[in-house]
Amino acid sequence: MKAKHLFAAALALAITLTPASAKKPKKEQQYDANGNKIKTGWTFGVLPSIAFDADTGFQGGLLGNLYYYGDGSTYPEYLHNIYAEASYSTKNNGTFRMYYDSPALIKNHRLTLDASYLTDAMNDFFGFNGYQSIYNNAWRDSKADDITGYSTRAFYKYKRTLLRVCGDIEGKIVGNLKWNAGLGVQWYGIDDVNYENLNKGKKDESKKLPTDTQNLFMKYQEWGLIDANEANGSVQPYVRGGLTFDSRDFRSAPSKGIYAEAYLTYAAAFGEDSEYNNLHLNLTFSQFVPLYKDRIVFAYRIAAQNLLAGKTPFYANTSINSLFYKRAIYEGLGGGNSLRGILRNRINSDGYAYANIEFRFKIVSFEIARQMFTVGLNPFFDLGMVTQGIDFAERLGVDEDDVEATLKAAVASTSTTFGSYDSRAVAQDVYEDYFDLSKSALYRPHMAAGCGLKVSMNSNFILSVDWAAPLNKQDNNKLANIYIKMGYLF
Repeated sequence: MKAKHLFAAALALAITLTPASAKKPKKEQQYDANGNKIKTGWTFGVLPSIAFDADTGFQGGLLGNLYYYGDGSTYPEYLHNIYAEASYSTKNNGTFRMYYDSPALIKNHRLTLDASYLTDAMNDFFGFNGYQSIYNNAWRDSKADDITGYSTRAFYKYKRTLLRVCGDIEGKIVGNLKWNAGLGVQWYGIDDVNYENLNKGKKDESKKLPTDTQNLFMKYQEWGLIDANEANGSVQPYVRGGLTFDSRDFRSAPSKGIYAEAYLTYAAAFGEDSEYNNLHLNLTFSQFVPLYKDRIVFAYRIAAQNLLAGKTPFYANTSINSLFYKRAIYEGLGGGNSLRGILRNRINSDGYAYANIEFRFKIVSFEIARQMFTVGLNPFFDLGMVTQGIDFAERLGVDEDDVEATLKAAVASTSTTFGSYDSRAVAQDVYEDYFDLSKSALYRPHMAAGCGLKVSMNSNFILSVDWAAPLNKQDNNKLANIYIKMGYLF
């Protein structure tokens, strides 16, 4: 990550406007228990959406946050938050989103509303069940040493479009215990990579995606692991409900407290897709332990998502259910929204568990144009694993003992192996290049470590830059993975 990109992002964060209606005669400045200045009234932040993600590339666009703090008695908690974003990345990943969050609109309740249209011309697909699917970086890297193995940069890709409209509400039961309910609808548009569109305008033939090869998404269809209905996507209305316990001092960057949740999500499907009705259970426990006031905090999260009933389409397995969509999408397992440094969606299974552990240091605080800024660092360690594998036998329609033989025959008879590209040699499809169906591979943990830089404005508007590296090359061949996003991971 070049220094000029970090400087541009930090400079953009400082472009903050305060509406004229919020300008009132000066009052005596208030401070919280930690000596931080308290904000009141409205704050409007505008930020060019200059971001970078190792998975989705450089992102450009515009986003804005409108916060209302009232008389400051709840600061750093806001009373109303309106967020809007329109952005597009160099890897054809688009985000168009409106989000509203308020603990004050409905008395004694928290309401969130979300409308998002997300496009991804090169979404990641590495097969099923984590390490049971072999990852070969040379097949998608035209500059790999083993050049005879190169197929296409889109080998582990497919096209996904997601339209989501949803709402969630939270109410108090007693103390820090709360109930939660939500409903929404998600439309998944799934298709093969549009090679013609991605090659448009590229005069250098070596930079074009070869179109005479099968990627893994196509192969899985031919081998019978993804059926025709599943390969086209579906409309999935859902309803969600559960309980949360929340004793955090505030939501955006807590310095103490516990956040725990347990909830069920039922997703429906209709017509030819009716076999994909499913019920999931999600459990999360997070704790924030102050080691020195709010300047040094130990934070960790342990979470799990498991299928209780029904069948989940492979593309829905990459969405981590959430009671509140603070981010545009909670994608994983693997990637900047779950396991930093590990390939996005590396773990595609019916059930998984993961943990994020970090130390959060506030290095320096200062004021610019009446806005309070803090710069911090957070070294971290991320871990995830399959707890409930996708059943290969069920998808192939064979007995468990016949899975390996069936897949070996299917792989050997694949109609299109690696096509010729720039006169390179053709590689033969071999079962061992794709699968390791041992139990040890299924439950082997995926791990990564790294460090983050955080620049926050008024404790809510937080620019996050994370660097991470995997501990196993099967999870990513790159040691330097950068993610520039908004907010803490959890």
